[in-house]
Amino acid sequence: MGLRRILCGTLFLWVALGLALVAPTAWADAGPDEASFEDVRREMRELGDVLRKYGSEQRDKAVQQAQPALESLDRRMEALENTIEENWDEMSESARERSRQAMRELRRQRVVLAEKYGSLKQSSEGAWEQMRKGFMDAYHVMNETWVNTVREFRKETDD
Repeated sequence: MGLRRILCGTLFLWVALGLALVAPTAWADAGPDEASFEDVRREMRELGDVLRKYGSEQRDKAVQQAQPALESLDRRMEALENTIEENWDEMSESARERSRQAMRELRRQRVVLAEKYGSLKQSSEGAWEQMRKGFMDAYHVMNETWVNTVREFRKETDD
């Protein structure tokens, strides 16, 4: 558990550092994006509730419920990349490098999440609980990183 918190904290710092230098005013103007982050928090809670309810015999239904959450995550990552690209010329070289590193780490975590999702889809009845927990843990780490990053940007743009 401690290692996961360290990794999550490290990822958050990279994302926050990389994005803090990407014109915070771009985030301040992004009203719909802020709403979508709140939607993602709600989706995460709902997905957790759904996956807890489904046993291994309802695996296919649970997997169907997880797919929209993954698609939402992919859209958020794409929007983040677009924001970085739009502000690239105004960024310092160090900000560009931190942004590259942050996106690389987010992509790596997305691959981990995809692997957990694949395991969830293929899990046997006996392995269902373990696979479900692994997927939820990976999704939770990814989601919390985004939520914390948005909170940090809101603080910076409010100052």
